[in-house]
Amino acid sequence: MSSWYAGMNENPRSGTMSCRAGCAACCIAPSLSSAIPGMEGGKPAGVPCVQLAADLRCGIYGDPARPAVCASFPAMEEHCGRDRAEALRLLAELERATAQEKE
Repeated sequence: MSSWYAGMNENPRSGTMSCRAGCAACCIAPSLSSAIPGMEGGKPAGVPCVQLAADLRCGIYGDPARPAVCASFPAMEEHCGRDRAEALRLLAELERATAQEKE
């Protein structure tokens, strides 16, 4: 796989961190308007991506079919918090806030 699931190693230069193994909050909490193989109409908020494997890893990581929005999402403490539960909560709050801005 990739460093995306390598653990929580803070990158002091960019403020990003490596994704937390077994988290996958970013594959569940947000909605995606981009087509995903198996979800051509995008993904609703709170619904796991069909490409999310049982081990909570992306089944199309590194594949050109992976949406650009997924590839560009930065793992940062402000989004990912200290654990999976906090990441799910923070990303759900961000989803609600951005959905309200679009209305």
